[in-house]
Amino acid sequence: MIAEIGHYALLLALALAIAQGTLPLWGAGRDDPKFMAVGSVAAVGQFAFLAIAFASLTYLYVVSDFSVENVAQNSHSAKPLLYKISGVWSNHEGSMVLWVLILALFGAMVALFGTNLPPGLRARVLAVQGWIGIAFLAFILFTSNPFLRLSPVPADGNGLNPLLQDPGLAFHPPFLYLGYVGFSVAFSFAIAALIEGRVDPAWARWVRPWTLAAWCALTLGIALGSWWAYYELGWGGFWFWDPVENSSFMPWLAGTALLHSAIVLERRDALKSWTILLAITTFVLSLIGTFLVRSGVLTSVHTFATDPARGLFILMILIVAAGGSLALFATRAPKLKAGGLFAPISREGALVLNNLLLVTACATVFLGTLYPLFLDALDLGKVSVGAPYFNATFIPIMTPLVMAMAVGPMLAWKRGDIKGVIGRLKFALGVGMIVTLGAWYAMGGQVLAAAGIGLAAWLVLGSLMEFAGRIKLFRIPFAASLSRLRHLPRSAFGMTIAHAALGIVVAGITASSAWQTEKILVMTKGDSVELAGYSFVFAGVEETEGPNYTVKRGTFEVTLDGRDVATLTAERRFYPVRNMTTTEAAIHTTWFADLYAVVGDADEKGGWTVRLYHNPLVPWIWVGAVLMALGGLVSLTDRRHRVGAPARARKTAARTKPPGGGARPATA
Repeated sequence: MIAEIGHYALLLALALAIAQGTLPLWGAGRDDPKFMAVGSVAAVGQFAFLAIAFASLTYLYVVSDFSVENVAQNSHSAKPLLYKISGVWSNHEGSMVLWVLILALFGAMVALFGTNLPPGLRARVLAVQGWIGIAFLAFILFTSNPFLRLSPVPADGNGLNPLLQDPGLAFHPPFLYLGYVGFSVAFSFAIAALIEGRVDPAWARWVRPWTLAAWCALTLGIALGSWWAYYELGWGGFWFWDPVENSSFMPWLAGTALLHSAIVLERRDALKSWTILLAITTFVLSLIGTFLVRSGVLTSVHTFATDPARGLFILMILIVAAGGSLALFATRAPKLKAGGLFAPISREGALVLNNLLLVTACATVFLGTLYPLFLDALDLGKVSVGAPYFNATFIPIMTPLVMAMAVGPMLAWKRGDIKGVIGRLKFALGVGMIVTLGAWYAMGGQVLAAAGIGLAAWLVLGSLMEFAGRIKLFRIPFAASLSRLRHLPRSAFGMTIAHAALGIVVAGITASSAWQTEKILVMTKGDSVELAGYSFVFAGVEETEGPNYTVKRGTFEVTLDGRDVATLTAERRFYPVRNMTTTEAAIHTTWFADLYAVVGDADEKGGWTVRLYHNPLVPWIWVGAVLMALGGLVSLTDRRHRVGAPARARKTAARTKPPGGGARPATA
């Protein structure tokens, strides 16, 4: 009965999506408030029914109802509760229910919290969201129904892929979907603006918080996926330039460019067409990622489906969304009025440079990801594009971007003084050069890696110095600086945190990539090996039982100069239901490095294959990523980034109007 309720809820959600996609659009075209109001009611109702469908599917997983085909294929009665719940979205059908649930959530939030949007704009935004919902609900109901019954009912299920039975991957997909689907709101705002033929600073202010929220979620989702790959797959690395990894990275790059472009539009009424194009491109790239993991063109632990029919359906959605939006853009964008002018050396100019570099970097990743797939699809041969290509193309593009990030925020709007900015950054430049020389000397003369560490120091210090300049630290009395600090907008705090955090990420990526040391060898109980100054003593392997797997656990005693440092326990888990073995790395994290151990197969002489790594600064990658998302969230709390803030300010001004007709300015 629960499965039927969930299925019926999906059908009702589709009906409401059709109403949401048509009636508000009709009403906006005829300025009819009643039809426009239907969009808000339909959006909230659609979310309610999709919440019922998702809750129904979750219940079926929790109680292990194997009469439902989706549950039988992806769950097992012996699976821990956490993985029964995460199993809901760890398969194609269930993940699509989560996808449309998040889409409906964003639509409902626009309906509930966008009350100060112009009625016509809000109606059109909700209508576009409705059409996206129609497409994916139809996809679920016609090709990917998660509530299909199974007969005869099996005694137990097939279980979840053991690689997915991990806390990190349990939360990785929801954050990715919040990012992917969150960009649909920016897309809907862009299409609505093109239909209306009006893009202005108010539009940029309305679209920025939605874009920022999606960007924060996608940043955390990518970081969780990278962390999972690092400790679960046992290969000692954090990023493989896998096509599915790239499919989430491309919309992140485009979304980052969109965030910065919207700043120029809001502050200077410039880059209108470009910002609209970025909003369209970012969501289209999200759809491309959805297509890659569900079309069968890739075979990866990250992919969900291999059914060509499903892939063709999503490809049609992608073609209609991309083709239709770009055709509308080509028709309407030339009619948008040009914005304010600015000099090349200015804050606007720096943000344009930021956009050009980010979009170029995104294009290189796009080419390296899809070019081999195109060749294979056209039967023109197989080409492997891996880390050498991406490192050779991506790093030279991102290097000047990181260099410019410390300079750009210090430039004035409209026309800046580059010499004055460089003068204020002399300290950061000097420290960056000292750090470069120190890293070069300490780590054996690797010039490019040392330069990367120096570049990271430049960005961190430059960001802090820009913040110090805002409060005039050491240039006015300290009490006055504190007063300026209290009155700074939260977006200033968020920008400083996010920019400095990227410097931390750069340092972690550079050091762990250039100075990683490893040893792969066969060890027996009592053997010892030296690595990066540490002594690893192998204490042997013991066997034990887990909740739904058996374990072979290898133990290492780690010392440094005779002093105990850590006890590492690496595992090999065997899942009998799936007849599959996984590797669980043992990791000891310090402020400056990870000690990393993996136990492999046994040989015939009682030895075990062992992989040991010393990864300098690798924890900084995830610390920096979390801080970047935190910076975005801090910015999101800024009053100016709230939807409808201008209207609230007008109401405040009206309330504070004194007797006699003079109006006091509204307080911030």
